[in-house]
Amino acid sequence: MKLLWGLVILGLLASLPFTYERLRTEGSSKKVEFVFDYRDLLEISDTKTNPQEFVNTQLKELKKNGIHSLAVYESTLNELKLSRRVELYSSRDASIIMQTPIVAHENFAYVLFSDKESQAVTKDLIERAFNRLNVKMRPWSFKNQEGMIIEMPLDEASIKSLDPDPITLKALKDQGFQIVSRLSNRRAFNAEDMDKLLGQLAQLGVKTILTDGDSVPGYSNGAGGKSKVEDIEAMAELMNKHQLALAGVEPVSLKVPPKGMSTLAKELDYNIIRLHSFSEAEADKLTENLTPEELEGRVQAIADRFVLAVKDRNIRMIFLNARASKNLIRGQYVDPLQAVYDTVNGKDGALERIEKSGYTPGTAHSFTVYEPPMQKALQLLSVLGSVAVIALMLSRFVPRLTLPIWIIGTVGAAGLFVVKHSLLIKLLALGVTVSASTLAIMTVISKLRSISNRPVRSTFGTMFALLLQATIISGCGAVFVVALMSHITFNLQLAQFTGVKMLAYLPVVLAAIYLIFFSEGLSAAGIFGKAKRILFSHISVISIVAGAVVLGAGYYYLSRTGNEGQASSLELIFRSFLENTLGVRPRTKEFLIGHPIFLLGVYLCLKRKAWGLYAVLIGAIAQADIVGTFTHLHTPLDISMIRVIYGLLFGSVIGLLLIAAWELCARSWHKWVGPLNKL
Repeated sequence: MKLLWGLVILGLLASLPFTYERLRTEGSSKKVEFVFDYRDLLEISDTKTNPQEFVNTQLKELKKNGIHSLAVYESTLNELKLSRRVELYSSRDASIIMQTPIVAHENFAYVLFSDKESQAVTKDLIERAFNRLNVKMRPWSFKNQEGMIIEMPLDEASIKSLDPDPITLKALKDQGFQIVSRLSNRRAFNAEDMDKLLGQLAQLGVKTILTDGDSVPGYSNGAGGKSKVEDIEAMAELMNKHQLALAGVEPVSLKVPPKGMSTLAKELDYNIIRLHSFSEAEADKLTENLTPEELEGRVQAIADRFVLAVKDRNIRMIFLNARASKNLIRGQYVDPLQAVYDTVNGKDGALERIEKSGYTPGTAHSFTVYEPPMQKALQLLSVLGSVAVIALMLSRFVPRLTLPIWIIGTVGAAGLFVVKHSLLIKLLALGVTVSASTLAIMTVISKLRSISNRPVRSTFGTMFALLLQATIISGCGAVFVVALMSHITFNLQLAQFTGVKMLAYLPVVLAAIYLIFFSEGLSAAGIFGKAKRILFSHISVISIVAGAVVLGAGYYYLSRTGNEGQASSLELIFRSFLENTLGVRPRTKEFLIGHPIFLLGVYLCLKRKAWGLYAVLIGAIAQADIVGTFTHLHTPLDISMIRVIYGLLFGSVIGLLLIAAWELCARSWHKWVGPLNKL
């Protein structure tokens, strides 16, 4: 046993450099960039009486409200139309305006250049795109205006990707905007063309590429004799050549990440900026028929969300979208632009609060990754320490098999360390988090059993000493997770901790099994006999009711665990209050549930109430949540530490209040009803 604890301590010491370097990495990127979708602005302008004046006015408003970056897509004929550079007609429409017979067998796109100053550039942009597609084109004119015919149906031609519009890019740059370029994978990848395009973007000051669509540029299915990663590698090489970073949308904003993202990120040496997207559908909620108070509440909630994204999730780019929508009650098109501006720069807006938190507005850049020297050797020691924690937990059930368990675990971990390192890390991270939080509660239960028949010097001193001891043991699991999952992919959420629900449930279940069958030091025959008595005992109605309550509470607890868990509106308000008041929100399961009930359980045990052990058992929720906090590897490490400290402080205060309430109720019962020896 001492050998295992020695390995745990050695593993913890080896893990500390990973903690230090992660703090350095997270502190290396402090610039936050708000980006607005320029195409959305053009589409909204199409509902206005003077589209160009509207766009110019809104560009000034964007800068005034601290939004200095615009996302510009690959152009399309439809976007050129929105920019008032071309007009588009189908064959039928062209026949009508030219007053010629409709040609039944023709369905082409007719393009008329409406801006003579930009005509040459626009024409070249269109011709290069459709030449790549081997689509025939020919000149066309109408009333002294030049144009062209594209032998493709208008609906299809309108959505074909062109290169980003150089006129728009230059105009926006001249107005002082930083450009974020959105590139798709909708056309065949050509390294020479892409090199030229990225070079032009770099000359215009573009620093970041954001993918548009369900796959990254260069992704293919391996057709044409190429491997699936060959073009992605070429794309990464070109991006590195032109010093371009990739913006990666965080998983909560996407159901499925773009195909090829992990490969491209690796080839870019993880020159990735985490991006949080505020979608058009979410912006629509700001245009509903709301009272001023309701609108202010929604704006405030979105601002809170942006601040939380930066502080709690290492987001460095906020991508804003908006669109016009019909309001039948008002009888007009409405847009959410002013409300979106208010989320950034209005009353209690996100920008000012983000700056107060130590960040600065500007062009976002990726983290500088710091790694400890002798990384492999240190991580191997962390692996050995993690295996030791798992063995220590299992030894509470089968003490005689402690050494074989440790040997088997060590040999298996060593093999996976060499053969399948990524699998080892994920399995071991789950194992050590479950084991550490379970071992923490087991240790407290064992100590309470051992002191049940002797007085303690200080009831409250013992209570808080046991809480601190349990937290330290759980903290060991947190330190090991940080070391095991130290690679930048976990920080960027390209890889994630798996088994969140198992971490939430298993410590409670394992600790309950230990409490009922193993904590009294029974022999194998005694354990079997106790299990038999429980299985064959009579079931009362109150037992059924209690079981239903426990199952219901367990189901609710499980439903609230993980990213898909839903919180009520009241809880969201409470969370926002805590976040805005404290700066860092403690976990509800720690300071409101786990820690207070744990302290009450220990207090009852010290007062010779043996059933208090079952209250201590509920404390496993908090211990699992402490470790779980550090499995959110995209959350800054210092935030996670503060969160745990707040949980302990507020949980202790609430625990003392709970004990006071218990004493008040117990004494009142004793006075008015009579002594309850069983309680």
